[in-house]
Amino acid sequence: MEKVKPRTLTGFMELLPNEQIEFDRFIDILRSNYIKYGFYPLDTPVLESSAVLLAKAGGETEQQIYRFKKGDTDLTMRFDLTVPLAKYVALNYNELNFPFKRYQIGKVYRGERAQKGRFREFYQADIDIIGDGELSIIHDAEIPSIIYDIFRSLGIGGFKIRINNRKLLTGFFEIKQLSDNVENVLRIVDKLDKIGAEKVTAELGTIGVSAETAADILDFVNTNGSNKERLAAAEKYAGQNETYDAGLSELKMVAQTVKLFGVPEENFVIDFAIARGLDYYTGTVYETVITDHPEFGSVCSGGRYDNLAEYYTDKKLPGVGISIGATRLFSVLKESGFFNFGKTSPVDALIIPMTQNIEYCINAMTALRKAGVRVQTYFEDKKLKKKMTYANRINAPYAVLIGDDEIAAGKVALKDLETGEQSVCTAEEAARIILG
Repeated sequence: MEKVKPRTLTGFMELLPNEQIEFDRFIDILRSNYIKYGFYPLDTPVLESSAVLLAKAGGETEQQIYRFKKGDTDLTMRFDLTVPLAKYVALNYNELNFPFKRYQIGKVYRGERAQKGRFREFYQADIDIIGDGELSIIHDAEIPSIIYDIFRSLGIGGFKIRINNRKLLTGFFEIKQLSDNVENVLRIVDKLDKIGAEKVTAELGTIGVSAETAADILDFVNTNGSNKERLAAAEKYAGQNETYDAGLSELKMVAQTVKLFGVPEENFVIDFAIARGLDYYTGTVYETVITDHPEFGSVCSGGRYDNLAEYYTDKKLPGVGISIGATRLFSVLKESGFFNFGKTSPVDALIIPMTQNIEYCINAMTALRKAGVRVQTYFEDKKLKKKMTYANRINAPYAVLIGDDEIAAGKVALKDLETGEQSVCTAEEAARIILG
């Protein structure tokens, strides 16, 4: 029989064992922070009815989805975690308590061109807070504190949470007589970091924005100074447009309250250039960048939306949330040398039998596990050198050596594989030493 050459599909991530341990630890940090803020866990199906999942889809989304038929059923793989959340809240409205806070960490699928940092199958780690009819603006200010705790827990160095309000931008464009073109202007302005001011001006020209108005837009979104100075500069346009005034008021409230939640000003900035091109954002918007690696772009983004589930229910369900592209963030941190895979191990200790009395070895292993030690036993009939090589290759911090002398004494020999120090002790004493 001809062998099939093993390969991983382009755009799909498979990790080596030590890398997977670090990825799981990375996900655990996200999850533990979400739990700390009182979010319910949620898991929705990877597959949904196409009619349900694509209720609001169109354009680029339609081109990127994985869609197929099974019998008479038209199915689509989820392309984000927000649309399934909308369906879930509409379906379970009577069973939920509002504000409903949920987190979800799961795989999503997009049939886009695979490239560096962009995948076809990837984990997203989302949180959302959903209101029933209304949702306090204070939630918008709490979200940056969650981002702050997560990135501090990751220990990745400097980062900046960039905050704006879509109402402010929309109102500004209306002041500039662009009411009929707001969504297009927002999408183009959102590209500023990627394509630069010159190309943004050119693209604005293609939709009928004059060079003078384009210059005003760029001048506004590039407002510099401290957060206080930027908000003061925005007062120049106050009183000219109701939407603008509402956005400015909300942005001031968020900026003031973010500090009450303990986020230092060095970690957040009011940035009028943040537009978030997706059209469902209606208020506060966020983007988070790693200051030492601006080339990574936004690694955590999101914002406020007026009505999460408008395609599934007449009930008004406003929300605010963020999404971390966990697979992408992990991959770029991996490339930058952030993780030390050489220190990663699935165990705290490896038991190495040097006897035929396997029962004693199993009892010792069970005692260590009961004490909370991650442990495995090398049962293969190999020479001691081979067993020690295995211990070193899986980066085991300790080896627990058991021979006939140890069995006769009712003890084990515990060897620190970093220092080479060895002592004879009971399994319970070994557990205390291993666990520190």
